[in-house]
Amino acid sequence: MKTTTSKYDSVSLSKTFHPYTLHLLLPIALLPIVLLCLYLYPLYLTKSQAKEHHYANVSPPPPSHSVNDIHKVDDPSCDYFNGKWIHDKTGPLYNGTTCVTIKESHNCITHGRPDSNYLYYRWKPTQCNLPRFEPNTFLQLSKNKHISFVGDSIARNQFDSLLCMLSSLSKPRPVHHKGSRWWHFESHNATLSVYWSPFLVQGNERSKLGSSLNTIHLDRVNGKWEKDMDGMDLILLSFGNWFNVPSVYYENGSVLGCLNCSGYGLNHTEVGFYVPLRKALRASLNRIIERRVGKKNEIGVIVRTFSPSHFDGDWDKAGTCSKKEPYENGEKEIGEMESEIRRIEIEEVENAKVKAKEFEGVRFEVLDVTELASLRPDGHPGAYMNPFPFENGVPERVQNDCVHWCLPGAIDTWNEILLEMMRKWDLEGQEWSEL
Repeated sequence: MKTTTSKYDSVSLSKTFHPYTLHLLLPIALLPIVLLCLYLYPLYLTKSQAKEHHYANVSPPPPSHSVNDIHKVDDPSCDYFNGKWIHDKTGPLYNGTTCVTIKESHNCITHGRPDSNYLYYRWKPTQCNLPRFEPNTFLQLSKNKHISFVGDSIARNQFDSLLCMLSSLSKPRPVHHKGSRWWHFESHNATLSVYWSPFLVQGNERSKLGSSLNTIHLDRVNGKWEKDMDGMDLILLSFGNWFNVPSVYYENGSVLGCLNCSGYGLNHTEVGFYVPLRKALRASLNRIIERRVGKKNEIGVIVRTFSPSHFDGDWDKAGTCSKKEPYENGEKEIGEMESEIRRIEIEEVENAKVKAKEFEGVRFEVLDVTELASLRPDGHPGAYMNPFPFENGVPERVQNDCVHWCLPGAIDTWNEILLEMMRKWDLEGQEWSEL
């Protein structure tokens, strides 16, 4: 029997055949194009893009509070120090009740502070967004390095904040070191230290002397940190508060003058504290530059600007800081004293940059926290510097701390900016991660 094929059968056959043929031939046709793309792709990667890709693989950032929280690390127009505080429901970066390195008087949560709104604000720079802190990125940039905080109790406050932020990823080991506190992250061979040196230069606090006057030698850098300077890769200098109390200042072995000493039977010239503060900072920065001669390792130096206090009234006359939310921009001006200290610090860093041009391997920058800190009167321990101060009712007089910062809290932002400064240096070719 003869079999015939109708035109309808031909159409049906073609519908089956042609798609199957294309399915086989299309990958073969596209293969040269795919190979060409794979060959050319690496040529489009710049150094900065490659490093940002590295950071992304090392530690994916936590979810942001906003879908618009996009940040280009090497954007030169980004000014982290000009902005405003915005409410952020994400909350703190670490658990204040479990971080064991927090100084008790700064642990507001465990001391019973009842309000928690101060934990839910985030600094928003005007020109960009500040990424949340990435512990792994910080430790990668700190690998085989020694990062040291030198200064007063605010320096320790920031140091403790950083330890808590990093401890969420890697537990540090305390290292015994006379005259300072050292912590070592064995996972990255990174060391963090803090040196108590409230004047930066050599001096004695009045409390240790059993006196009402500090004695400060403006031309002698404090040997506690000066002797270890050569082993430091990044130094953060933090001071100012101790200069605003009665003091006698020495220079070249003789008395330069004093601050508020007329009531102590001394016949010294009153010189205020701005000039002595400038001299102390200049001596410290000059000494760092001098010690770089002949050294191979690079060093970064960051000066943290003055952090304002928020006492309603005098600190020694029952002053308090009871405000429960940040100031709006323009609501409260930075004080004259705070502005002048900040100006001196920035000027001296700029002077040091000029001097350092004669040498290689030293870099100076400013961590300008004055404005962003001035807007956070709610961030201090206040009465909760002591545990449960109102447990037995409201006492007649309650001591308040309106200088230091609750942990976790607003001061964590300083370390977020610090990380971005380190990351920028690395992207600019300072080779932090390769020293």
